[in-house]
Amino acid sequence: MQGVQVTPGIGSQEPMVQETPKPTPPPPQSEAPPPSSAPDPVQGEPATNTSAKDITTQFVSNTNAVVVPVTVKDSKGNFVGGLTARDFRIFENNKQQRIAFFTVDPFPLSIAFVIDQSLTQDTMTQVNNSLGALQGALAPYDEVNVIAYSNGPKELSGGWTGAQSHRLEAVLGFNKATGRDELVPVTGGALAGCSITANGNCVDPNLQVGHSAGSMEMNPTKEIHTLNDAILLAAKDLSKRPPEFRRMIYVVSDGKEYGSKASTKEVIKYLEQNKIAVYATLVGDSARWGEGYLSRFHLPLQMNDDVLPKYTSATGGDLYAERNTNGIEKSYQKVAEEAHAQYTILYYSHESNLDSKFRSVEVRVDRPEKEVEVTAKNGYYPTAENLH
Repeated sequence: MQGVQVTPGIGSQEPMVQETPKPTPPPPQSEAPPPSSAPDPVQGEPATNTSAKDITTQFVSNTNAVVVPVTVKDSKGNFVGGLTARDFRIFENNKQQRIAFFTVDPFPLSIAFVIDQSLTQDTMTQVNNSLGALQGALAPYDEVNVIAYSNGPKELSGGWTGAQSHRLEAVLGFNKATGRDELVPVTGGALAGCSITANGNCVDPNLQVGHSAGSMEMNPTKEIHTLNDAILLAAKDLSKRPPEFRRMIYVVSDGKEYGSKASTKEVIKYLEQNKIAVYATLVGDSARWGEGYLSRFHLPLQMNDDVLPKYTSATGGDLYAERNTNGIEKSYQKVAEEAHAQYTILYYSHESNLDSKFRSVEVRVDRPEKEVEVTAKNGYYPTAENLH
């Protein structure tokens, strides 16, 4: 019999025939897709316990990613720890954003340390004596560049160096300035020197240039304090640092500004474009109670007596006022602790990539306003870094 096999001890068997399975018909077109499990754009759960490296990876690989460092202090100025992503709400242009990533891990710091060398001699001595405490406040993984200014800024360290390096120690030691003499203003009028003399004596004070009969004209000398240019130089150096470093400028100065080529407004915009925060220790007369407050008001045709509060408030930094060497040294430690203890929030902006306008940022914490103080940048300008 053809097609039948005979096996000893088993007998004959019919050949096995495999049936071809019938194709499964496709689902009807009218059937609804399964419901989406995507989280709510605002209430969705953010990724927490994310490392600083993960945050920066997300930052450079996603469109419209915005990183916001946040400092939270209590009413006594102490840091508030233990907060989670659920305690924060963040708004861009008054619209609440979903927190995509959140971490409390410290970032390594790129610090441009700006020293005012146009200070008076007594204040300059205090600053010089405090510089030895700077390295002790920083972590080994931080990096520093040192810039000084008086009549124009100059880079002292010749580039970036490790915060604990002997090179930084040498730079801070070798570049201590003497400061300027606190001189009485040069005057015109009856107390001024004569432009026309006879036998070493004035011919007639009332006839000399700048003199007026029965009156005295004050012509104070113009002091040069190129603070804006120094901050801009530091910011340009910082803009080239890798994204895994948190960029900050730390200024030790009396806050006076006169003679810079760049305006304060222009420099603040550059800082906001490049995600740079400004911290400062205010020294000299500006650090004294009352004088420091009044110096924030600008008189026409006079120098700006203290522009540092504008920089720190706009960029999410902080400002300390110290009147002696011990206080200046302690401020180094406070600033370093604050920068390392920040919460870091990342969200994706709802605004268009092509919109280059300023975007306001507001961070709120689920605590009574009288109990905590929240410090973060006021906003940012989108740049190519947001569009990778």
